Amino acid sequence: MSVHQVKINSLQGKEISFSEFEGKKILFVNVASQCGFTPQYKELQQLQNDFQDSLVIIGVPCNQFGGQEPGNSEEIQEFCSINYGVTFPITEKIKVKGAEKHQLYAYLTDKKLNGKKNSSVKWNFQKYLVDEKGNLIDYWYSLTKPTSKKITKYLTS
Repeated sequence: MSVHQVKINSLQGKEISFSEFEGKKILFVNVASQCGFTPQYKELQQLQNDFQDSLVIIGVPCNQFGGQEPGNSEEIQEFCSINYGVTFPITEKIKVKGAEKHQLYAYLTDKKLNGKKNSSVKWNFQKYLVDEKGNLIDYWYSLTKPTSKKITKYLTS
């Protein structure tokens, strides 16, 4: 299985098929508007700008960590646009852990599906990078900044 087989809706309710990003790396980030890590939106947008030919950032709103993403779709979109100038795709609000975890995060966190490693989402702004074919490369916890060499080393190779 690859992440390219997964589908999810955008904030506007339109289906996003990750297969349309085949040939580019994808960085998935579970995001929240009221988190101490929320300023990472700025670096995520910078990363998208710097690597737009080879990378797609996908913001995935989630309200499972401290209730820090209480907004509806319109509020989330407005917050991201006004405060951080976000132009990368943002999905519908989903669950990234627990029994109702979305298929996307089932793939990203389960070695049986991704073939690479097991993980669990610990907090907002955890990052998962997949390669051009939709295979998991690695993941990083919230403290790792989007522009960290830990991540960018995979984008310049």
